[in-house]
Amino acid sequence: MAELRVRMVERLKAVPKSDWDALANPHDAIYDPFLSWDFLEALEASGSAVEETGWAPRHLIAETEAGEPVGALPLYVKSHSYGEYVFDHAWADALERAGGRYYPKLVSGVPFTPATGRRVLAPDAAVRAGLIDAARQARDAFQASSWHVLFPDQAQWDELAAASLLQRQDIQFIFQSEDYRDYADFLDALSSRKRKALRKERAAAQAGLEIEFLTGSDLAESHWDVFFECYQDTGARKWGTPYLTRDFFSLLGQRMADKVLMVMAKRDGRYIASALNMIGGDTLFGRYWGALEHHDNLHFELCYHQAIDFALAHGLTRVEAGAQGAHKLARGYRPQLVYSAHDIAHTGLREAINAFLERERRAIARERLNMEGETPYKKDE
Repeated sequence: MAELRVRMVERLKAVPKSDWDALANPHDAIYDPFLSWDFLEALEASGSAVEETGWAPRHLIAETEAGEPVGALPLYVKSHSYGEYVFDHAWADALERAGGRYYPKLVSGVPFTPATGRRVLAPDAAVRAGLIDAARQARDAFQASSWHVLFPDQAQWDELAAASLLQRQDIQFIFQSEDYRDYADFLDALSSRKRKALRKERAAAQAGLEIEFLTGSDLAESHWDVFFECYQDTGARKWGTPYLTRDFFSLLGQRMADKVLMVMAKRDGRYIASALNMIGGDTLFGRYWGALEHHDNLHFELCYHQAIDFALAHGLTRVEAGAQGAHKLARGYRPQLVYSAHDIAHTGLREAINAFLERERRAIARERLNMEGETPYKKDE
């Protein structure tokens, strides 16, 4: 191909939306809401993923000599390791105990979003290779310890390994439809004991409540107000200060309401809980949840059961319900591998991490096999 040049931008606003989206989401079937210009730029415009919060955008844009954009790589300079869901605190401690400096580091991924997707956004392999080289050059230019690619799909994970990045695996619990017509059809695939347990759980969770699906023009700022109150409560209990600002959710509603699914629970005419999902080409992505009142199993109902129900009713074949949570197993979510790739500058640290990752991958494989035996499906009895 013609000579490639790669430039860096400090705000996604500097890139035309149409140029970015043509690279990030070229086909509706693989549409990824988190890679869209609307989503990523809203993180910056709202003050959620900016230099002041430790997420300094430094995105890479690959262009031909004529200035035609042919590739892109989301890239952030990080001054900490929060909001990533791939844990490297021990790596940072080891390097700093040895007299080195782990931060800044570079991260390619979607801030605060442990969802699998493409990360090097270019259809041409040569362009992807050029962007990988440019990211390494950026690592050196910023005197960063490392470059981390979070939650790439398996094809890009393998491509990054071929470029000598270290490979890491983890487990997430993901629902995958087996051509189920609806939720009842899914239940029929479970053992009778598990099926009865889930029906009982759902009936108890819904007792005295009204459940609503809200998307598109049905979403109003008043709904976002309730959701944000719920989100703040969950954030304060789980990780301290919530990562996302109230402005971010307003921008999400203004720009992407048709890609948002809000599942809300109402008691006596008042909203008391909410779960936020994003709608992809074939996947429903569960993101945040919170409740203003405690109701047994309501979390499971809004985040897991209702997500499967909606996905199957709307032709979606997959539900990614976020990181962690072995309790998802009993609700039909299977353990699946997710990936990250790591480029470590320090030779000694790289060798130590590589040895650790080899042991970790073996442990992950054993853990996943054991978890498969705990799923509720008939064939696993």
